[in-house]
Amino acid sequence: MTSLYFPGGTPVYAKCISALSSPNLTTDERQDEILQCLGSTLDETMSGVNTFYLIYAASLVFYMQAGFAMLCAGSVRLKNVQNTMMKNLLDACGASLGYYSVGFAFAWGSSNLPGQQSTVDSSSTSFIGTTNFFLTETDEKAFFLFQYAFAATSATVVVGTLAERCQMVAYLCYSVFLTSFVYPVVVRSIWNTEGFLSSHNDDNSISDVGVGVIDFSGGLVVHVTGGLTALIAAYILGPRKGRFVEVDGKWECRDFPGHSVALKVLGTLILWFGWYGFSTGSTYFITTTRKAFLAQNAAVNTTLAAAGGTMTSLLVNAWLVERHTGETEFNLSDALFGCLSGLVSITNGCAYVDSWAAFIIGMVSGIIYLGGTKLLVKARIDDAVDAIPTHMFCGLWGTVAVGLFAVPDYLRMTHEDIEYGGWFYNVDNGRLLGCQMIGILFVVGWVSAFMLPFFGLLHYLGWLRADRLEEIVGLDISYHGGISGRTQSDDNDDDASRQEHLDAYFERKRLRRESSRNNLRRRVIDRLTDSLHRQDVSMIPSESNENINNTPAASEEVGRDSVISSEDTWQSNADVGGNHP
Repeated sequence: MTSLYFPGGTPVYAKCISALSSPNLTTDERQDEILQCLGSTLDETMSGVNTFYLIYAASLVFYMQAGFAMLCAGSVRLKNVQNTMMKNLLDACGASLGYYSVGFAFAWGSSNLPGQQSTVDSSSTSFIGTTNFFLTETDEKAFFLFQYAFAATSATVVVGTLAERCQMVAYLCYSVFLTSFVYPVVVRSIWNTEGFLSSHNDDNSISDVGVGVIDFSGGLVVHVTGGLTALIAAYILGPRKGRFVEVDGKWECRDFPGHSVALKVLGTLILWFGWYGFSTGSTYFITTTRKAFLAQNAAVNTTLAAAGGTMTSLLVNAWLVERHTGETEFNLSDALFGCLSGLVSITNGCAYVDSWAAFIIGMVSGIIYLGGTKLLVKARIDDAVDAIPTHMFCGLWGTVAVGLFAVPDYLRMTHEDIEYGGWFYNVDNGRLLGCQMIGILFVVGWVSAFMLPFFGLLHYLGWLRADRLEEIVGLDISYHGGISGRTQSDDNDDDASRQEHLDAYFERKRLRRESSRNNLRRRVIDRLTDSLHRQDVSMIPSESNENINNTPAASEEVGRDSVISSEDTWQSNADVGGNHP
């Protein structure tokens, strides 16, 4: 027989046999022992299944990092691919450090985690956690992994927006700051049982309005937070060089096509696949009937919303192009980002809406995406991968959609006391919609209050934007020693100008190295001068020290004459070595 264990390590089977073998047991007592043994076995099995379920869901969400990487790589020009890949990697690493050290504690410390036995009064409210730093005093490692994957996703939203012009140091600083402080406070406020906006807090700050803010899988918490951060960063950073040009007094937007459509398609499909972990994993458990129903409903609605967003953005854009040019054009890029827009918009209420509503939500998101991209162009905000309309605008729409389409019976599976659903089910009751709007105002206000001054400070210090010449030749050459910029034929750059810029960049790099060597040489000579001067002074008889000290010019002359031969030697070596570092 397979050995089953209690937490203390005693085999379940052996413990049951030992208890049942007692001759003093009555028939009723023996039956009770059997039931307790079976219950213990079932509890252990369910705990293992739920843990594996959460780890698997976390793995799917983390796999979305690969999708973001492929999507960004395909959307940028060849001369910036390495840099974009590095920033995606830094997201995963920076988020892990920030969320492990303090982020998880701020979000979930001093509170009941989902599924834990209640140790804290669920009616209490706190703004930020104060325990569990560096994962101390918690055994819920699978839950941490799942939440970390969400935090990394929120940070990765910004990668593509700032592509081709953002410095490496600035991006690493942003990734750590967002996942260690800004994002965790949003999580605690909306998802934690102590959050002041949480629908799981019996005494939240908006209980007079409604049950609280409902965000099942993070459309508001994850995507709006990341999308709004991307908007702030893009506004302060400015557009890529040559993206917007003034022609006859009017601003025109030049197209910077990505170098690989295949990578964009691959990235989108990977993200769609990972989204099933994003939506279904938010049940946290799978071993109850209610949780199993919510998980499968979330998976089906995720699929339908993605399809609705894809078809709508593709067909509406084709219709608009036909009306404008007289020719029908099916744009693959619009279809891909329409798909992602549908996925984002359904994230808030994927478990709480019916299938027909999910398809409608996805269709509306496709239109919102098309309108959002045109709005950014009019505002001259450069978003290399359309992350702002996809994540921010469609995340806002998804938050509102919960207040419109949430089914009351589905809501009661996780909120037993709720008596109403979306506005379409209770036309005379807009309390849930009101709660959703309050949640939007909080997230927009909180993120703006911290990320605006943060990126403003980086810009003031000169740490945010890459050098103009480095931007022209490509960040792969500037930061990673890549040579893709030498071989790329870019339709938006004049070939002669590109070669001229490359020559100028490498000449400036040579001069900087030479200047660095000269600075080092001067520091060595200065130290030799000081050392020889002190040595000469120490050799002078003590009775003459006072006279020497009163003639600084003479002392200075001695030091200068003593180092002439050393300086000549340095110059001779430099002439032999040439310009190489």
